[in-house]
Amino acid sequence: MARHGGRGWYGRVVAAALGVTAVAAATSVWTAQAGQTGGSAAPRASARAAAPGAQPVSVTIAHASDRGEHAVNITIDDGPDPVWTPQVLQVLRDNGVKATFCMVGTQAEAHPELVRQVVAAGHRLCDHTVSHDTTMDTKSQAYQAQQIEDAERQITKASGGVRPMYYRAPGGAFTPYSRKLAASHGMRPLGWNVDSKDFERPGSDAIVATVERELPGGPTILFHDAGGDRSQTVTALRSLLPRLKQQGYAFGFPVR
Repeated sequence: MARHGGRGWYGRVVAAALGVTAVAAATSVWTAQAGQTGGSAAPRASARAAAPGAQPVSVTIAHASDRGEHAVNITIDDGPDPVWTPQVLQVLRDNGVKATFCMVGTQAEAHPELVRQVVAAGHRLCDHTVSHDTTMDTKSQAYQAQQIEDAERQITKASGGVRPMYYRAPGGAFTPYSRKLAASHGMRPLGWNVDSKDFERPGSDAIVATVERELPGGPTILFHDAGGDRSQTVTALRSLLPRLKQQGYAFGFPVR
């Protein structure tokens, strides 16, 4: 998998998020995350033992859709972002589509109200680490654990107790250890088949063309709702989602 995304903005996000206090968590747990609720933050677990309250899942990287062969999984990375996440949510709502939001821990901590909006709309959560370090596969196991487990806690707290169902390594920087650790926490490692290249901002038409060209290779499509101006992503989704429906595609979630 190609490594994507600029790293510079993440440093600014981390610094800004340190001064942000998450608001009180909502009490409701929504049906899209059934069975994924949690109370207070769980103690750090080793890759050999399941996290308290979590049901271990497969360590293999998921790409397939739970809706079968003629389906797509919309995945949205790097948010939540106060400008772009609401716009992405509106496009998804307008088209009756559910997606998986792969959230950076500091972003979730900074914008808990957006995390709860994502959950309330029936979308799923994915752990995308604390700081989106695309070189984390070269780092120690202790560092990998900190990035994954701290983000899990940040996202769960921001959501009001709804735990991430997946783990996506930044830039696809998975390791056998990180996959096993995430799976032990009930988070299926999540890959992608189609990189829309929206992070490069090539124009909304180019984003749509890339997805349509690459989609025969697999159902899981990568988009972004943070990391810069995502107006092209919003426009592309507005065009692409109804077009995929017209072509008979169903919309699902990645297999668990």
